[in-house]
Amino acid sequence: MSRPQSQAEYLARLVPPSVAGLNRRSLLAGAAGAGALLGTGMLAGCGSGSGSGSGADSKQPVSFGSNASDPTPKKVLAELTASFQKASGIQVNINTVDHNTFQENINNYLQGKPDDLFTWFAGYRMRFFAEKGLAGDVSDVWSKFSGYSDAFKKASTGDDGKQYFVPLSYYPWAVFYRKSVWQQHGYQVPKTLDDLNALGAQMKKDGLAPIAFADKDGWPAMGTFDILNLRINGYQFHIDLMAGKEAWTSDKVKKVFDTWAGLLPIHQPDALGRTWQEAAQSLQQKKSGMYLLGLFVAQQFNENEQDDIDFFTFPEIDSTIGAGALDAPIDGYMMARKPKSEANAKKLLEYIGSVDGANISVKNDPGTLVANTGADTSGYSALQRKAAELVGSATEIAQFLDRDTRPDFASTVIIPAIQQFIKNPKDISGLLTSIENQKKSIFTS
Repeated sequence: MSRPQSQAEYLARLVPPSVAGLNRRSLLAGAAGAGALLGTGMLAGCGSGSGSGSGADSKQPVSFGSNASDPTPKKVLAELTASFQKASGIQVNINTVDHNTFQENINNYLQGKPDDLFTWFAGYRMRFFAEKGLAGDVSDVWSKFSGYSDAFKKASTGDDGKQYFVPLSYYPWAVFYRKSVWQQHGYQVPKTLDDLNALGAQMKKDGLAPIAFADKDGWPAMGTFDILNLRINGYQFHIDLMAGKEAWTSDKVKKVFDTWAGLLPIHQPDALGRTWQEAAQSLQQKKSGMYLLGLFVAQQFNENEQDDIDFFTFPEIDSTIGAGALDAPIDGYMMARKPKSEANAKKLLEYIGSVDGANISVKNDPGTLVANTGADTSGYSALQRKAAELVGSATEIAQFLDRDTRPDFASTVIIPAIQQFIKNPKDISGLLTSIENQKKSIFTS
């Protein structure tokens, strides 16, 4: 895919082709264009106007744009806002949009008439919108918090030193499996890449898809790239590559894709037609042997199956680099630049970031870890406790590819490139040349 020639063209490419009857360029001509987008139903119900932000009416409702479309995170947000409404008397209107659609249209949404608050992520993507003036400063909300480590505050801080994000939860990426399946077949946790390949070959003989795999939505396979790059080239190279400081045509990146190509035969085939939920269900149904994903994979298992889930960190590839680095993304909430109800929006953020808010998350989501250290985590499952220990012992933590780099680069270059690689892993050099050429144009624009 060629690099977009303008910001308008970049934004237009984020509009799914399923949206009919709209001229993509005119759609993004300004706030009116964004309003037309909201009217199509892609972000139905979201964005009821930016208003003055004065918050003069103490009972003015707060609108909340949410990508929490899966049942568990949707329930967490519903419980959080219901508890806040009961305590404050302030109404909260949640506008839920499919997770992937929300991400694809976030630029249009924020430049149009966004809700007062919206779900988003820490890392580069948070800083990007803060720098562009598309997010509201919530530093005064942070002054009322307790229970957050300096690391979480740093992850919530823009390049100008102000806070623009309130973290709720985080989750490590690792290789998940069902203990009962592994006990049945006598499988052992692989310590090296050779061990992983040998395990995959044995799983094939046993009638399993060795590694569940899905990339229909464009982002899950980024996790595979991340972990291979971290294991082969180390954390600093990975972060510099994401920042546009290293060349995608380097031998280091080529080795990542060569290694990945060698692993594809033990991955579940036809990944581009499968969602992450479907891949997770193949693990849940004992059709796959393991799955590289975030802790949220547990959301696809029944309550009585939670104790049967276990994981290991992706094995070492280079002994000089080790296996201490991992992805552990942070999810949370941001405020629009001009919310209609700024005072009440900040009250809701203050509640979400409180210990009470964190306790609600702990009780309702077995697939994440709560960010506020003051929360009662006695109800954590064995899986959650082990995940917290993994994050605590990590030597370096990345936020995930599409959160550690420019959103336009991730959306218009990396997603189609990785999907092209999965479809045809033979022309790696040509693929990396294309990525590098587009990277240079985007990062120098």
